Amino acid sequence: MIAMKYLTFLLVLFWTIPAFAEGGCPPGQYPVGGQGVQGCAPIPSSGPAIPASVPTGKWDTRWGAIAQDSDPLPGGSMPVGVAESEKSKREATSTSLAQCQRAGGRRCKVLLDYHNQCAALVGTVYNPSRRGITYTFSAPTIEQARSKALEGCEVRSSGSGCTVIYSACSMSEFKSFK
Repeated sequence: MIAMKYLTFLLVLFWTIPAFAEGGCPPGQYPVGGQGVQGCAPIPSSGPAIPASVPTGKWDTRWGAIAQDSDPLPGGSMPVGVAESEKSKREATSTSLAQCQRAGGRRCKVLLDYHNQCAALVGTVYNPSRRGITYTFSAPTIEQARSKALEGCEVRSSGSGCTVIYSACSMSEFKSFK
């Protein structure tokens, strides 16, 4: 009787001991090595190998810039130069300054340079008794750029009627490796 109780106790004891991974490796791995050096390796799968993703191209940044002369030409117009989708900030600013000078500007300055987004230039109608006001803004979309530039111009000009002079986008371009 005591032997039966002892045997039942041993069976229950061994039956309830949890199973441990072989060699202390985490699930999905098995022990490797020998002669005192132990490591774990992934258990090979039986399915097809999934190829690593290979890039097919890259996104190139594109720059834009808006330049303007601070002195109006006779007749009241302000010389402006713009650049879109240039490969570098230097190219964009250089192009916008050159265009401003070709339009008659003598002291052209870059008002805004931007990349991978849109920009707008807005201004008030020139009035000889009061200097015209221009305002630039860049944003992710052309609608946002126009809206924010108009908003800023209206605040600076105390509501004297601002209009969009120029707007464009210089968005990044995908270049395929093929």
